[in-house]
Amino acid sequence: MHEYDLSNASWRKSSYSNGDGGNCVEVADGTPGTVPVRDSKLTSDSGPVLLVGSDAWRAFISTVGAARS
Repeated sequence: MHEYDLSNASWRKSSYSNGDGGNCVEVADGTPGTVPVRDSKLTSDSGPVLLVGSDAWRAFISTVGAARS
């Protein structure tokens, strides 16, 4: 099991996010092999983070993109 220090993570919000507090996610870069994901409304350092494997994240993004077209 790995421990990840995300206290200095550079989070980026979904391009589909809006200023109204909609249902959006943020992801962080810089953790090889893993994509940290969190709810954009719960952005404190103590909030929950889902760690998704890079391969699974790519498959998810590909599937979401295909469903949109």
